Amino acid sequence: MRHVVLGVARAGTTRNGPGGGPVRILRRGVKGRAVDHFEVFGLPRRLGIDTAELQRKFYELSRRGHPDFHQGETPERQAEILEASARLNAAYRALRDPLARIEYLVRLEEGRNTREGATVKPKAPPELLEEMFEIQEALQEAKSAGQSGGLDAGAKETLAAQRDRLRERYEQEESRLRGPLSQAWDAAAVAERAEALKAFKDSLAVRAYLRTVIDDIDEALGTSQESHVSHRRH
Repeated sequence: MRHVVLGVARAGTTRNGPGGGPVRILRRGVKGRAVDHFEVFGLPRRLGIDTAELQRKFYELSRRGHPDFHQGETPERQAEILEASARLNAAYRALRDPLARIEYLVRLEEGRNTREGATVKPKAPPELLEEMFEIQEALQEAKSAGQSGGLDAGAKETLAAQRDRLRERYEQEESRLRGPLSQAWDAAAVAERAEALKAFKDSLAVRAYLRTVIDDIDEALGTSQESHVSHRRH
């Protein structure tokens, strides 16, 4: 994937500590809207980002907005600087991880500022529909068994094997999101972006479904440690 080199946007930049600072983050963008996370770092809406350069720019902007440089400012100015710092941190968190970056891009393209109102709903992978029915039946049996003494060894073994297959499918879906789907978005013409966005949403829906079922199986098996999938919920 070709990476975009970062460059801080010039428009609206103000002096804010050594070499200028991140208060421009609070400036309004096109048609009066707030700048988005990509614009904070002077980036187009592309997914191929040089994360090492992103980190370098984040540290640079963080130093410029450090409170030590602004102790003599008015309370209003200090409040503005703190808000800019919070937005900078939020932008960095959203863009540093490829999957979080994709989820943010989808929200941005849909005109949503938060995860609320998401149109992406969990959806079973079409090729696994038959197995999903079997797993749901097994989970229901596990729930009933939990009320009467627990699962037998054979049922546990079956569920564990199904969970492992779903984890592999989950990893495949994440690789698809990070790889070919992200590349397709970056290469898409404006007229093609609706189709690329739909592909993201379909893939995210499958990922969300798999994540939920894997966690349900872990719960049924009484898995005490946090699974690889569970700890990535966000």
